[in-house]
Amino acid sequence: MSATSYDTYEGLNRLALDRAGQAEAFDAIGNQYETAFPHKEGQIASGVWLSGELPAGSRILDAGCGTGLPTARQLCDAGHRVVGIDLSPGMVKLAQENAPGAEFHRLDIADLRGGRLGGPGSFDGITAYFSLLMMPRAEIPCALGMLHDLLRPGGLMALAMVEGDIDDFPIPFLGSMIRVSGYLRDDLRRVVCDAGFDIVGEDSYAYAPASTDVPPEIQLFLHLRRA
Repeated sequence: MSATSYDTYEGLNRLALDRAGQAEAFDAIGNQYETAFPHKEGQIASGVWLSGELPAGSRILDAGCGTGLPTARQLCDAGHRVVGIDLSPGMVKLAQENAPGAEFHRLDIADLRGGRLGGPGSFDGITAYFSLLMMPRAEIPCALGMLHDLLRPGGLMALAMVEGDIDDFPIPFLGSMIRVSGYLRDDLRRVVCDAGFDIVGEDSYAYAPASTDVPPEIQLFLHLRRA
């Protein structure tokens, strides 16, 4: 995806403003997040894949870093240079405490336009664990295109989404309201391939938060390579 195409995409330009309420919700959630999601086997396994496929010292963007656990700390401990971003200042503060070896910024994915953290090809790897599901579906392909451009040719991306046929749907989440989107897995595969990625691996896990009685959700993990 060219810089011109995502610079002129009005939905992406509005992204940070529209998601201000989402950031406030995660500020309020704070440490409750780790209490509610104490086990992240799928995310840890995906991080092991990414870390092992990249040379030591690789520069990795953690897009939507949350509390920095487990991913930013995991990748730092493996010897990589981690740059984490999150729209929630509360989450950025927690991430700085939990993964002091990484670099963190309060930024939205839309803020990466214009080389805020580096130009095209400036990252060897990217993680986007459950961060793109916070966007309306109309914005997700554009965000994927931007992340694609930030990867060096042949660079790797680990993506996680919750499987579901929903678009910008409001749900209660740990005492706050957030809006989420999801895809059925065949549709998710199509969206990432259309953004210029090859799928080199895929896993799925049934996961239920520890603090709720809701049925398990299906978490999809895709391992991608910039084509």
